[in-house]
Amino acid sequence: MIELKEYKGHIRNWNTLCDELQIDKEQDAKNREREIITKGYERWGEDVVNHLIGMFSFAILDEDKIYCVRDHFGTKPFYYYVTEENDLLFGNQIRKIMSQDGFKKEFNHDMLQLYLNFTYCPGEDTMFKGVKKLLPGRYLTFENGKLEITRYFKPEFHPEEGKSLDEWADEISNTMDEIVKEVKLPDEEAYSFLSGGVDSSYVLAITDATTACSIGYDETALGDKAVYNGVRYNEADLAKETAEHFGRKFSLKEVGPEEYFDEIPFVMENMEMPLGDASAVTFSLGCKAAAAQNPLCYSGEGADEFFGGYNAYRNPVNIDKIKNKAYIGSTSIMREEEKQKLLKSYNPNVQPFDMVKDLYKETEGEPAINTMSMIDIINYLEGDIYLNVDKTSTAHGLEIRMPLTDIRMFDIASRLPADFKVTEEQNKIALRTAASKVLPEEVAFRKKLGFVVPVRFWLAEEPYASKIREKFTSPSAEKFFNTDELVKILDEYVNGNSNFWLKTYVIYVFLVWYDIYFG
Repeated sequence: MIELKEYKGHIRNWNTLCDELQIDKEQDAKNREREIITKGYERWGEDVVNHLIGMFSFAILDEDKIYCVRDHFGTKPFYYYVTEENDLLFGNQIRKIMSQDGFKKEFNHDMLQLYLNFTYCPGEDTMFKGVKKLLPGRYLTFENGKLEITRYFKPEFHPEEGKSLDEWADEISNTMDEIVKEVKLPDEEAYSFLSGGVDSSYVLAITDATTACSIGYDETALGDKAVYNGVRYNEADLAKETAEHFGRKFSLKEVGPEEYFDEIPFVMENMEMPLGDASAVTFSLGCKAAAAQNPLCYSGEGADEFFGGYNAYRNPVNIDKIKNKAYIGSTSIMREEEKQKLLKSYNPNVQPFDMVKDLYKETEGEPAINTMSMIDIINYLEGDIYLNVDKTSTAHGLEIRMPLTDIRMFDIASRLPADFKVTEEQNKIALRTAASKVLPEEVAFRKKLGFVVPVRFWLAEEPYASKIREKFTSPSAEKFFNTDELVKILDEYVNGNSNFWLKTYVIYVFLVWYDIYFG
C-alpha cells in the first residue's frame, strides 16, 4: 500500500497532471495535490519527481520502502536522521524528528565553525548532529536498512549564442506569462511583497495580486542614518509609487528596534537553525502583518541567483577570487585566524572551501558568473533565502509562492550568455529588459539595493548593546567562545567600527538559538 506520509508545497502543473492521471480537478487543492503525488508514484515510481513542477517536499511509504523528495531548488525543507537502531526518522521540520523515538539531541560543533563563515548552515549537515537536510534536486530511498540518495537535478549552465537581447527578453516574458497562470487558482486572492527593486515589482505587475505589502522603517527615528553608503533603508516610498502605478492597494509595515529585537527569539525558534541574515527578522514581521490580512502572498526570490542579480557578480575583486579559487560566497564574514581566536575548540579539518570545491570542478573553464551563481544556488538559496521564506511564513500561517523560482525560468537562465546577465555597468540585464515591457523604465533598471536593515545601527544602542553583552558573557557563550574575544568584537563595534556589526549579530543570534534548543 502506498501512503503519503509527509507533504508540503504547491504543484504548479497540476492541471496537466490531473488529465494524465485521471484525477478530479474540482476537489480541494491540497487533496488534489496529494492525489497527484500518490497516483504519480504509482505510475512512474521514483521518476515521479521528474513530472512535477513547483515547490514541494514529501515522503511516501511504499510497503517497507520509504521514498523522500525535495524540489529542484530546495524551496521546501526536508530533514532525515538515522537512529542507532538504523531506523529512519524524517519530516519537513527538525522538531518533528526530535519528537520521535530514537532521536538523540547532540550539538554539531563543526557546523558552528562553518556558520561563522557563511552566516547560515551550508550543505547537508545541520546544527544537530546526525540530522541532515535532503539537499535540493535529490530523492532518498530507505529500504531493508539501506539508505540511498539520488540526484535527479543539477543546475548547470550551457550558454547558447545567436539570440538577441530582445529575443531572450521575449522568452522570459512568455515563460512568466505561462507560470503566472499556474501560481494560484482563479478563486484565490493573493497579495504580493513589494520592495523598490525590479523582481518584486515585476511579480506585482504580471500577477493579479490585489495588494502590495511593503516593509519600511521610520526615517525620523533613523535621523542622519536613514541613508548609508548612498542607500536608503526605507524603500517604502518607492514601493508605494509602483503599487499606485498599477492601481493596487498598498499595505506598509513599519519596523522599529524594539519590535525587531523582540522578534529574534521567535524567528530563531521557528528557523530551527541559527540564521545570521538580519533581514529574516524584518521579513518575519512582514509575514505576520500580511497573514493578518490574507493567507496567500507572492514573493520575488530566485531571480538574482538565476539571472545574475547580485552586484558581487560584477565585482572585479570577486571575479579575481574565482580565478584563484578563493570565493565561497558573498556572505563570508570571518577568516580562519579570527575563528581560531574566537573558538575554544577549532577543528582545522573543517574548512569553508570544502563546501564549494566540487562546484569549482563542475564549472571549470566557464565564466566567473557561472561559478558564483552555482555557489549561491546550491548553498545560499537553500541555506538562507528559501529557509527564511519557508520558516517565517509558515510560523505566521502565511503561504508564499515565488513565481520567479521555477525550473522553466532556470532553463532560460542556464542557456543565457553571461553578457546578457551582467556587465561592468549593469546586472540582471535580460530579466530587466523583460520586466521593462510592463514596468516603468526607472523601476526596471533601478540600481539593486538589497533588503537592507538598520539593525547595523540598532545593535550599538541601548538597551540592545547591553543585551548582547550579557549573551556574550553568558554560560552558553563560555561553552564555545573565548568570551573576552567576543567582548572585543562588541566593543570595537559600539565604539564606531561598523564593519563589526555583522559579526556581532551572527554570534548573538546563534546564542539566542542555542539557548532555545540546548539551554
